Amino acid sequence: MTERSLEFFADRWNNSSLKSVYSIMERKERPFDVIGQLAALRRYARSLVRNSDDAEDLVHDALLRAYEKKQSFRRGGNLRTWLLSILHNAHIDRVRQDRSLARRHEEAAVETEQSLQAGQEHAVRLQQVRDAFFHLPEEQREALHLVAIEDLSYQEAATALGIPMGTLMSRISRARTQLREFEEKTPRASRLRLIGGNGNEGN
Repeated sequence: MTERSLEFFADRWNNSSLKSVYSIMERKERPFDVIGQLAALRRYARSLVRNSDDAEDLVHDALLRAYEKKQSFRRGGNLRTWLLSILHNAHIDRVRQDRSLARRHEEAAVETEQSLQAGQEHAVRLQQVRDAFFHLPEEQREALHLVAIEDLSYQEAATALGIPMGTLMSRISRARTQLREFEEKTPRASRLRLIGGNGNEGN
C-alpha cells in the first residue's frame, strides 16, 4: 500500500482516530497491517448488513475499536481473526441497540395509545394509534414521547434531546399537524387527543 493510498483512506474517513490508526501503520515497526485486512473486513460487513453505506460505517466503527484496543492485541497473533471478531461484536452491539430502540418505540406507541384514550368517548384502536405514531419522523416521535408520555416540560425535553426549546416546539407542532392529517384520513377512528406539554413549557 503506497503512501498516497494511505492518504486517500485517511482523507476518505476524515476522522482523527482513523488517521491515527494509519499513522501507526506507517511506522517502521508496523504493529497493525490493517490496510491489508480492509477487503476482508468489508466483505464480512456486507454479509452482515445489506446496505453498503451501513457496511462502511460498520468497518469504520470496528477500526476505531481496534485502535482503542490495540494494546490488547498480541504481537504475532492472528490480526484478521482479531479484527473480524471486533467487527462482529460491533455489529452485535448495533443490532441490540436497534432492537432496544424499536422496543422503546413500540412501548411508546402502546403508552401513547393508552394516553390518547383517556377522556375520549371512543377508544382508539391500538393499530391505528401505532400507525399514526410510526408515520411521524423519528425526531418528532422522540419529542412527542418525552412530552406526552414522560410528561417532561418543553424545556426538560429540549435539554434531554440536546436541542433548543424552539426546535423542540417546532417538532411537536409538526407532529400535531401530521396527526391531524391522520385523523382526517381515518374517519372511523376516534378523535386523537393531541397532547402538547405538561403545562410547564417554559420551565
